[in-house]
Amino acid sequence: AAVSEPAQRCCTENIQPFLPSILEELMGPVSSGFAQVRSLFEKEVNELIQDFQKTNDMTKLKENVDQLMNLPFNSVKMEPCYLKVNLLQELLQDLKSRFKVYHIDFVIQRTQNFMQELMENAVYTFEQLFSPSLQADSAKVATTMEKVKLRVLK
Repeated sequence: AAVSEPAQRCCTENIQPFLPSILEELMGPVSSGFAQVRSLFEKEVNELIQDFQKTNDMTKLKENVDQLMNLPFNSVKMEPCYLKVNLLQELLQDLKSRFKVYHIDFVIQRTQNFMQELMENAVYTFEQLFSPSLQADSAKVATTMEKVKLRVLK
């Protein structure tokens, strides 16, 4: 009871007024990283579609879809997404001194984990929606892949 009122006043006066601007600053790199994940998924599926349109090879398409499933675990391809979030390191240094924010690396790590999880969900959903079409007529496969891609991106 003795600490509650001063703590409430401290938060109201010294922290709460800054929260919107802090959140806005932090969301820049986070949003950029998630946009990069979206862009990478779209690029990889577009390459899958283009490769199939050139070859019309259903066996190769199945292999490429299997490779797409490994995309979230491909550190080389995911690295540009993760690098966007590394900008938080600089932004959080200021917060560390002003608001005693510690464990900056944890914040970045969790954000990168969420990015990987988002990519896992995207490729899994793509595979689940597209896999029945692997048995279909090869003339419709590219169109189906495009529709599934758009559905996943939505």
